[in-house]
Amino acid sequence: MKPGIHPAYGPVVFRDKAADFAFLTRSTATSDKTVEWEDGNTYPVIDVEISSQSHPFYTGTARVLDTAGRVERFQRRYGSNARA
Repeated sequence: MKPGIHPAYGPVVFRDKAADFAFLTRSTATSDKTVEWEDGNTYPVIDVEISSQSHPFYTGTARVLDTAGRVERFQRRYGSNARA
């Protein structure tokens, strides 16, 4: 790797305020805001709108679409005799 052309890669806290959830990881993303983490150190914090703790797919609250109903509705609208 060429020196001096890559962004700094360091610890960052990503925080989902909606779910009151935060995790510490490494990233090239930076922020002016900081937060004191559980280990007593201060890290930059990036607020995100959705995470695995608040996303419907991961929390099990996702709705399943009725694809069979869609096919039946299509058949009623356009009929089975509509040929291209």
